[in-house]
Amino acid sequence: MDSIPPFGGFGLGLRRQHYADFLAGEVPVDFVEVISENYMVDGGKPLRVLEEVRAKHPVALHGVSMSIGSAGGIDPAYLDRLKRLAERIEPLWVSDHLCWTRTSAHNSHDLLPLPLTRDALDVACANVDQAQNHLGRAMLIENPSSYLTFPEDELTEWEFIGEMARRTGCYLLLDINNIYVSACNHGFSADDYLAGLPLDSVRQIHLAGHTPATKERPVVIDTHDRDVCDDVWALYARAMSMLSVPVATMIERDDNIPPLADLLHELDEARAIAAGASDKGAGESIAA
Repeated sequence: MDSIPPFGGFGLGLRRQHYADFLAGEVPVDFVEVISENYMVDGGKPLRVLEEVRAKHPVALHGVSMSIGSAGGIDPAYLDRLKRLAERIEPLWVSDHLCWTRTSAHNSHDLLPLPLTRDALDVACANVDQAQNHLGRAMLIENPSSYLTFPEDELTEWEFIGEMARRTGCYLLLDINNIYVSACNHGFSADDYLAGLPLDSVRQIHLAGHTPATKERPVVIDTHDRDVCDDVWALYARAMSMLSVPVATMIERDDNIPPLADLLHELDEARAIAAGASDKGAGESIAA
C-alpha cells in the first residue's frame, strides 16, 4: 500500500455556500476538503461542482459515516461507493473518524465514542485494515471530540490512537479543536495528548470553533459554528512546533457559515502561526 507523502498546504472545507466563489475564479487555497458522503452518487450538481473545483485544486475526501468502531465491520457497499468516488476525484487522501455511527439496522448520523479498551482497539484496527485493503490506499483517521468516558477504559485516547496507527499503518488527521474540547470535558492535559501521539504519522490538521461551557451546561461542545478561539490557536502553535514533517492545515466551518473572505482571513492566521512555529523550531535547532 502506497504511503501518503507530507503536504504542507492550507485549505478550507468546500461548502455549498461558497460553490459560486470557487467556480467564479481563483481562491487562494492549496486544497479543499469535502464530506465524502455528499458526493458518493453517480451524478447531480454537487458532483459536477466538485469535479470543476477538482480541476483547480487538490481535494481531500473526509467521511462521517464509515463507522470504524462498528463491531460488525464496515459496510462493503459503503466502501464500494467511496472507492468509486476516490477513483473519480483522485484525492490527496481519504479520511474518517475514530468512532462508530451505526448498527446493522440503524445509522445514527452521530460520531459516537468508543470505549478505550483493547477489545475495541482490535475491532478498530480490523476495520481500518478492511477499509484500507478495500480502497487500495492508506487512510487518515481523525481523533474525535467526546463528552463521556467508559468505566471499562484501559487506555488513554492517545495511546489507543498511537497503537492503531502502528498496527494498521494508517495516518492521522489531528483535530486540534477536538483535543481541546475533550481535554476540557475530561480534565486531561492537551499537551500530554500531543506528546503521546506518533506525530510523524500526522498528515492533516483540522481547526474549528466550539461552544464554550456555561454554568448551566458545564460541557464544551464541538459545534464548528464560530471562529477558532485563542486557546485552540495556541494549541495549534504548540502542535506545529512539535511536528517534524509538513502537514496540511484546514479550517472547518459547518454552521453559521460566513462569507468566504472571513474564512480566508482565518486561514491567513493559521499560515502566520505555522510560519512562526517553523521559525521557532529552526532557531531552537540552531541553538542546540
